[in-house]
Amino acid sequence: MKTVLITGAARGIGKAIAKRLADEKIYNIVINYNSSIDSALELEKELKEKNINCLALQADISDFNQVKKMFDKINEVFGGVDILINNAGISQSSQFQDLSYEDWTKMFDVNVHGTFNNIKCAIEYMLSEKNGVILNFSSIWGSHGASCEVSYAASKGAIEAITKSLALELAPSNIRVNAIAPGTVNTDMMKFYSDIDIKEICNEIPMMRMAEPEEIAELVCFLISDKNSYMTGQIISPSGGMCV
Repeated sequence: MKTVLITGAARGIGKAIAKRLADEKIYNIVINYNSSIDSALELEKELKEKNINCLALQADISDFNQVKKMFDKINEVFGGVDILINNAGISQSSQFQDLSYEDWTKMFDVNVHGTFNNIKCAIEYMLSEKNGVILNFSSIWGSHGASCEVSYAASKGAIEAITKSLALELAPSNIRVNAIAPGTVNTDMMKFYSDIDIKEICNEIPMMRMAEPEEIAELVCFLISDKNSYMTGQIISPSGGMCV
């Protein structure tokens, strides 16, 4: 049975991924969270009631020592991480002239350095097994840019570069590295927008609606599976037609 680590799995897309993978009944599932302890423990309980081997672990992914401690626990319980899903991340919206240095570095600490920290800790086991899957989360703005989201777009662009470069490096070891770059997804992040704003956002999407977390989770389920054994170095963009 393969072990999957999903970062930021207590809510939103990460939670939907955990629940979808539980339906497969072929994975040990590790739920990483930072501050959402109640949601994480509730999800852990829900999956365990379905007889899923599940473990909720706290770690701030921007802190390498915390990530290393989390992986030590995973290795103790399950032996290692076979599939790493780098879902955790933060976003911010502001004009560039209002962007502080602290905001900029925090964005990269979580989104980019967090991705690095998890891959760094996962890779030794994957290389020893000559097998593994790494799935990173980018955004359509990582490839196309976004006004008032320079720091977020830059961090996601870095993740796409990591994905492509690492895929080339790890392919001979049978480790696949891909990324998902969603468009607008109906998660808690969208609660900051008014109903009018949401309507305007949807009007800019050719499919006239946001994606649901469950739709992204379904794509994740395929991308990490053995059915997708020959794809690596790709940025897959479920965007409802926003970017074609």
